[in-house]
Formats: sequence, C-alpha cells, structure tokens
Amino acid sequence: MLSFLSAQKIDSAKLDQYFDVLEQNHKVMGSFAIAKDGKVIYNKTIGFSDVESRQKADAQTIYRIGSITKTFTSVMMMQAVEENKLKLSQKLSDFYPQIQNASQISIREMLQHRSGIHNYTSDSVYFEYNTKPMSEEEMLKIITEAGSDFSPGTKFEYSNSNYYLLGLILENIYKKPYAQLLQEKICKPLDLKFTTVGGKIDPAKNIANSYTYFGGEYQKSSETDMSVPGGAGNIVSTPEDLIRFMQALADGKLVSTESLEQMKGFQDDYGFGLVPVPFNGKTGFGHNGGIDYFQSVLYYFPEGKVTFAMITNQSNYNNNQISIAALSAAYGLDFQVPSFGVVEVNTEDLEPFVGIYSNASFPLKIKIFIEDNKLYAQATGQSSFPLEATSPTEFKFDLAGITLKFNSEKGEMFYTQMGQALTFKKEN
Repeated sequence: MLSFLSAQKIDSAKLDQYFDVLEQNHKVMGSFAIAKDGKVIYNKTIGFSDVESRQKADAQTIYRIGSITKTFTSVMMMQAVEENKLKLSQKLSDFYPQIQNASQISIREMLQHRSGIHNYTSDSVYFEYNTKPMSEEEMLKIITEAGSDFSPGTKFEYSNSNYYLLGLILENIYKKPYAQLLQEKICKPLDLKFTTVGGKIDPAKNIANSYTYFGGEYQKSSETDMSVPGGAGNIVSTPEDLIRFMQALADGKLVSTESLEQMKGFQDDYGFGLVPVPFNGKTGFGHNGGIDYFQSVLYYFPEGKVTFAMITNQSNYNNNQISIAALSAAYGLDFQVPSFGVVEVNTEDLEPFVGIYSNASFPLKIKIFIEDNKLYAQATGQSSFPLEATSPTEFKFDLAGITLKFNSEKGEMFYTQMGQALTFKKEN
C-alpha cells in the first residue's frame, strides 16, 4: 500500500523496488513510513498481518512496538516532573523499598539504565511465564528476588526491570492505570488512533501476529502477555502514529524543550528512553524495539525534520540496512536495492564444514552443524541460526549481517560482521 501526503521529493519508485525485493524473497513483512517536517511523504506496507488467514497488512495494521514503549514511558515521567508530582532525584525506596539498593537508586538512574536492577527478561526462566498473565505482585516478586547486578550509578546496563517499575510508579503517583495515562497524556491530545496498551492479538481487529520465515514456511511466534513487559514494552501502534508522536515530542507539544534536552542527556549512549542515532554526518535520536518476532524503529533527525518509523512482524534481514536505505531516500542520497542470489548446496557438500571453530581474539566458539539438510551456526551460549548459501563455500545470515566463507582444505572459516573480519580455525 502506497500513499503520498506531501509533494516532497523522494525516489519512491526505487524505495518501492527495494521493499518489493525484500517481500518477494521473504525477508521482511511490516509497515514503513517516512516524514519530513511532520508530514508523511512515503509509506509502504508489505506481507501479511495474519499468515494463516492470508490477511494482507495495510497502513492501519497495528503491531507491537516493544521497547519504543520506553520513550512513551519516559515522556510521561517528564510530564510528571513538570507537574511537580515527581523529582528525578527521588529514590525508588519512596515507592518500592523492597528492591535491593532502593534507597540509593534515583528515578534518573532508572530512566538511564544505571540502577543496577537485574534485567528480568535476560533469565531463562522468563520464557516459562512470559506468555501467562502476571499480576503486579508476581512481577515485583520476580524483580525483587533477582536483586542487583552492580552499585547504582556506576555503569550502564540495559534492564527492562527499570521501565517496568517506572510504569508502576506512574500508576502510583497518578492513581490511574498505565493504559489510561497513555490515552489521557499522549494519545488523545495527539489524536493517535491506533496507539494503546496491547492485549491479546486479534487479527480480526487488524492486529498483526509475528513470524519467522524458515524452510519455505512462516512460523508464528508465541505471544507475550502484555502484563509482563508493562511500561518497558506493552504498547501497540502503527508507523504513522509513531511519527506523529515523535514529531510532537520534538516540537515541544508533549514536554518542554528543557525536558527534552534532559531526555537527550546521553550517558553511555542512552538518555531517558532515547538513544543517539548517527547517519551520514547527522545525529538524530530515537529508540528501537523488539518483542516476540516483532521489531521496530523510530528515528528523528532535526536536520530537515526527518522521521523514519518501521514495525516488522517478520524479518530475516538486517533492519539497520532498511533504516539506512529509507533515510538515504529521505535525504536524496543513493542506496542499493539488495539482491539475493541464494544457491542450493547438497547435504554431502556441507559435511566438510561441520565442526567447532575458534579464534583466540574472539570470546566465543562457533559450532557449525547440519539440521534438516541445512547448515546452521551457533555461538557458545547463543541461539542457533540458519545459513543461506551464496556460493558452494560462502554463506550468510542477513538478520545479523554475518557472512561465513569456508576453506575445508585448511580447516578455516572466514567470518565477517559489520566490518569485523576474523579467521576461525576448525578444532575437530
């Protein structure tokens, strides 16, 4: 689906081709939008919102946005500060004294992920309960028992626990549910029609499921219950709603210019629900998100007031490359339409590559193995991922930008990722 709401110049034909190639090769499904000066100049939707019923996505399809929720939570926290209901220097012990080091942890440190509170989503036990409805008491017990990873204020470490707790603090000081606060303080003033706290996914309401694509089939993700992420990741939206939200934030319609500057006070590349975003000599700000198989991006650049938003419900591709292409188009720069020359390799030809590979300067070993006649890679302690052959000896994993080239005679594997190049030796 394609529409223009402005006469701004953009190479829409090439962008269409770019997204069409991704769709045709089952690399991505989702919705994308670019705006200049607050006006959407390009949008594109590809793939299905619900594969099982073959329901195509459109510009009104609603997706889970994951951690972009943190930007909304941060905005509401700053609104509370402006209303003198809260201070950034205030301690967590004023609300939840049972959390380890609560008397030393400030609201500011929680907003900047410098609290030391352990990240509950990083534990393997998380996947034993994330699809179940969880009460506030149950979640607080999990976070409390997980304890602290470091002394407050001493370093940055991303933790969803911080923003889950910040969501509860908002409810505490306003005596209203987070979902109601979101509507009253952001969505209704900005007329965000498709943005709300998510619930059970319902394709009949044009709410997308998420998928991965493997072996010629779409595989649907399990569904996180939205009581689990809370203020760290429970919002659903559309790219155009996200653009409207970000433009309003930049224009001072949600918080003051001074508050926004505090949100952009980056330390270890993180502010209050915002990160700095470099592109072609320019610096913007925004946030990424991920939940189940959904991935999301929301970036704003003051130069030209350019905003890019995307939400994918299936991606076997490096979404950073999509952002680069979209921003290049927005600024009139050239970008390349990808080609996917995947070749078939017989199982017996894959056998010489199987083994454990290591490099003295790389902390993890990489296991190469065959499953269902396909080659896989798995780094120590990480999830395995499928490799696509681009030649009889070269393979790639687009989602992480990884390429592997094998020399079976020398027992070597040449690894490249994001400019890093290493040679691994086969151990067995």
